[in-house]
Amino acid sequence: MLILGSHVGFKKDTQLLGSLEEALSYGANTFMFYTGAPQNTKRYKIEDSLTRKALERMKEEKIDYSKVVVHAPYIVNLANDTDLEKFMFAVNFLKEELSRCKELGIKKVILHPGSHVGCGIEAGIKNIAKGLNMILKDSDITVLLETMAGKGSEVGSKLEEIKQIIDLVENKNHIGVCLDTCHLSDAGYDISNFNKFLDALDQLIGIDKIGCVHINDSKNERGSHKDRHENIGFGHIGFDTLIDIIYNQRLEDVPKILETPYVDREFPPYRYEIEMIKEKKFDPELIDKIKGYE
Repeated sequence: MLILGSHVGFKKDTQLLGSLEEALSYGANTFMFYTGAPQNTKRYKIEDSLTRKALERMKEEKIDYSKVVVHAPYIVNLANDTDLEKFMFAVNFLKEELSRCKELGIKKVILHPGSHVGCGIEAGIKNIAKGLNMILKDSDITVLLETMAGKGSEVGSKLEEIKQIIDLVENKNHIGVCLDTCHLSDAGYDISNFNKFLDALDQLIGIDKIGCVHINDSKNERGSHKDRHENIGFGHIGFDTLIDIIYNQRLEDVPKILETPYVDREFPPYRYEIEMIKEKKFDPELIDKIKGYE
């Protein structure tokens, strides 16, 4: 069964119920959300009544809630501990974020590993693992480290770096990986033969550690290290390659999440992209149609 959705909002007044309704409007059967704005760490109280209503509706819609994921905000950085106060803020915030996810019944949280900001890649890897060991000490929620494009001093653009972090994490049962197709291509990986890529990942880390796949085309050629997402089929990865990844039987039970850009920064493309993916047929006029439909 195809498990396909997108990033959706999480608003104060509607929370999980609003996230679900948005996902359903796109024809999705899973989704990803931030428990607040991705650009900051401001958070508000989880309303249990809205969570219960959302869970009841998901049962009606036959949505597997275990496949719904949360993304931690971009700005928390575990990779640099030069400023110990900032490092501990990131650790404590992520502890609280996992507590919020527990309130919501979420099992998986996606995290950008962080940027070493001059302290060096090896130190960055050790810092991330140190932070994760504090965060995951008594956790039953799994953190998925996202593969990165390698922009600036990002850690995690190489699978070997992800492996080194995982090797240093003590709670092995609750650490995993989120693949991002744009990031992988921008980092230099050839994902046009995805099974060959999965073979290499399986040998190094293990396919069983993959808990989510972000499906994005890329505005840039492979190896650009720029991290600029593009709509499905309109970038340098291409529709056929992305379809092969989405429908790969080895990742059948793994949720696939679209993070493609809004058209003209205004129109969400997800309903149309999900329809195109389900039909397995690229529509080169999709962008113009989205503008017209909206």
